[in-house]
Amino acid sequence: MASTSVSRIVPASPDTVWNLIGGFDALPDWLPYIPESTALEGGRVRRLTNPEGGIIVERLLAFNEAERHYSYAILEAPFPVNGYVSTIRVHAVPGRDDIAEVQWSGRFNPDSTTEDEAVAFFTTIYRDGLDALHTALAA
Repeated sequence: MASTSVSRIVPASPDTVWNLIGGFDALPDWLPYIPESTALEGGRVRRLTNPEGGIIVERLLAFNEAERHYSYAILEAPFPVNGYVSTIRVHAVPGRDDIAEVQWSGRFNPDSTTEDEAVAFFTTIYRDGLDALHTALAA
């Protein structure tokens, strides 16, 4: 099983960041790659659409409001992996209440690609997503 993780310091308090990204259906609020999300099954599943019209279906596996993190699995996607599970977390930065650290990590089995290619693919998605989050919070 392959894995990757990206962290980024963003210019907002942990609560502000979590209020923006903590909703399982909130990706369109901060991630340009996902302009549309539809909540299904009482909010436990999200059906995402990317700019090219590709469909990604994900299931919420764990959610912790107090600790500001959730985990999800991909059920359907045009990605070259299977067994994908990811977690997004918001951490406080000791001694600072005006910034937060956001960590996005995932593990998966490459399928029709190499492990290095799969890791590079998701590392880029996480990095670009956290860069977009930084930009949204800095606006």
